[in-house]
Amino acid sequence: MMSAARAGDGQTVDGRTPCIVGVGSQTWREDVPEPLTMWEEVTRAAETDAGARLLDRVDAIDIVYCQTWQYDDPVGRLAEVLGVAPRRSHYSGIGGTTPPVLVQETAARLWHGEMDVALVVGAEALDTQRRARGRGERVPYSFPPAEKPSFPWEAPFHPAEVAHEVFQAWLTFALFDNARRGYLGLGLDEYRAQLGEQWHRFTQVAATNPEAWFPRERSAAEIITPTAQNRLVGSPYTKYMISIMDVDMAAAVFMTTEQAANELGIARDRRVYPRGWQYATDPVYVAEHPDLWTSPAMRLVTETALGAAGVGIDDVAHLDLYSCFPSSVNFMRDALGIGLEDQRPMTVTGGLPYHGGAGSDYLTHAIAQMVRVLRDDPGSYGLVTGVGMHMTKHVAGVYSTEPGPVVIPDAAPAPRCTPIVDRYEGQATVATYSVVHSKAGPIWALVICDVPGGRCYARVEMPELLVDASSNEWVGRAVTLRSAPDRDDVNLVVA
Repeated sequence: MMSAARAGDGQTVDGRTPCIVGVGSQTWREDVPEPLTMWEEVTRAAETDAGARLLDRVDAIDIVYCQTWQYDDPVGRLAEVLGVAPRRSHYSGIGGTTPPVLVQETAARLWHGEMDVALVVGAEALDTQRRARGRGERVPYSFPPAEKPSFPWEAPFHPAEVAHEVFQAWLTFALFDNARRGYLGLGLDEYRAQLGEQWHRFTQVAATNPEAWFPRERSAAEIITPTAQNRLVGSPYTKYMISIMDVDMAAAVFMTTEQAANELGIARDRRVYPRGWQYATDPVYVAEHPDLWTSPAMRLVTETALGAAGVGIDDVAHLDLYSCFPSSVNFMRDALGIGLEDQRPMTVTGGLPYHGGAGSDYLTHAIAQMVRVLRDDPGSYGLVTGVGMHMTKHVAGVYSTEPGPVVIPDAAPAPRCTPIVDRYEGQATVATYSVVHSKAGPIWALVICDVPGGRCYARVEMPELLVDASSNEWVGRAVTLRSAPDRDDVNLVVA
């Protein structure tokens, strides 16, 4: 039976209490190594950060899915380089929620006595790979698999989404923001101004973070104003408002039990405790979300995480709200009741558009940075949230240098879904929309409509309707849908 451990202030802490004891992260701007070397370097940096020989006792290695390169045996190759033989080896799937889910599952395993020391690590060299492709070259990474593995999609593509080209995240997240704007009754210009000010505050944090991919402050006007360098992508989003995945960076987190930390001689001021967490999902497909302007799963994960930690959002000094696109931050602020007047920074890194998204690995960086922030502010609380896929997967974790009761949450219930109507002709009401732009201007628009029996997707292709959708509010508008002349699986807005 694991014994209780006594903290430095005399507080008795259960010996199985999980804690983060070492973090490492790095951004490469030149001489970028391959992901295997990046994993090794940040792992060793995290061990140094802990001030203890963690690799001598590591029981588990979890690697965040690497989009840059698929090794034949990712965890095995890293273990070989590190000279370790972990009992648990796991290579994850994809999604923005992946790192905290790995951290939280590791915390539960530590608590249940399945392990004592564990590592979560991830890396991407996507910018290096992109530049090599631009030169017509391939980067000679090591240990290729015998057969190229398939990409780990978690859900099949919906036929109606395929027909209407519902693929790009910048488009789907714009749909959510426009639905929220319509629900709030705000004008297009007023809402864009709010997005610009929110993102301006993110750039202020990025400007102070030497690991940020774009460590510079941008004004709200610079962020929202379309220019040749900052074109509209999917209204209301410009290029400066969306996540940047092509970065070269890696991060690692070491976790132990309280007793293992004591046995290893890890100083108490290095320890940060996961105090509460939860994972939940909204519907997989965009049109299935019953209310396109809000996220029930976000409310659930934050209420559960904060409740387990025994704090309210006003007690949380430090935040990192997942920021792949403005809507992910807006939805989380709504879920938490954080208004625009709140002066707390919503990120500790600068966020995905400015720090860099690093594939599925951004939140390893966010957790590592949150650990540093909390060490510098002992006794305070930090909240890290994540979003995966098209506003489908949600996670929240509360952290503090102060230990507390460990609460393992129950699995969240399945979400409620609105039926998708594949084909529809007749009168419909616009629930949300976004106008897709090229460098030359608007080229088409994606619309989600309320129709009898559920929702359907539709496209706007008529030039006069595109002009109107680009300058006027369409949420709540009555429209007429017809099947496309050349494709009966595509619904077109014709009036």
